[in-house]
Amino acid sequence: MRLFTMLLLTGMGLAFGGCDRERVEPPPAAADPAMEQTTMSEPTDEAPAEAASTSILADITMPGLDGEPVDLARYDGQVVLLVNVASRCGHTPQYAGLQKLHERFADQGLVVVGVPSNDFGGQEPGTAEEIATFCQTNYGVTFPMLDKVQVIGDDKTELYARLTDPANDPTDGGEVKWNFEKFLVNRTGEVVARFRSGVQPESDELLAAIEQAL
Repeated sequence: MRLFTMLLLTGMGLAFGGCDRERVEPPPAAADPAMEQTTMSEPTDEAPAEAASTSILADITMPGLDGEPVDLARYDGQVVLLVNVASRCGHTPQYAGLQKLHERFADQGLVVVGVPSNDFGGQEPGTAEEIATFCQTNYGVTFPMLDKVQVIGDDKTELYARLTDPANDPTDGGEVKWNFEKFLVNRTGEVVARFRSGVQPESDELLAAIEQAL
C-alpha cells in the first residue's frame, strides 16, 4: 500500500511539474523571396513630375481687349509677333501691314498679338471698346488684341518685363523706345528677333525672320 501511494504521488508530481515548463514556440516561417520581390516592384499610380516650361510666355495671363482673360501659354508651339500699338501714332498705319502678316502666315503658325499702350506721348488714350472699334473700322484687324497695359518703367506688365530683360535677349535687351516695336518669339518661347518702330511689318528683314522662325 505504501509503495502504491509513493508511486501515485510521484506520477502526480511529474504531471504537475510539466505544467511549469516554458512553452517553446516554433521559429517564424522564413519570408518568401519571390513575394518580397513582387511587393517591391508593384507599380504606383503617381504620375512623373512635369518639367517647368521655359517659354517666355509661360504663366502669364492678361486681359484681352474684349475683357476675357488670355493665357499666353496657349501660343506655345507657335511663332508669336508681339507689337505695342497705339491709335494716334505716326506708325499707326502699320496696323494694315500687321493684318496682312496675320492673313499670310496664320495657317503656318504665326500669331500676331497687339498690345495697346499709352506710354508714349499719350497716343493710346481710348477705352478698350474705343480701341477695338478703331482697329476694326480703319484696318479690319482680326488678330488677337490685349487690353491696354504699361510696357515701360518699374510698373510695366510682366510680359514686357520678360521681353526687355537682357537675360532673355542678350543682343538687344532693354526698354521699349516707342510705339510699334516688334518682338518675335519662336516656337519654344525664346525671343529670336526684335525690330524698332521704323521697321515696317512687310519689310524684307522682318519677313525673313518670320519665315526662318516658322
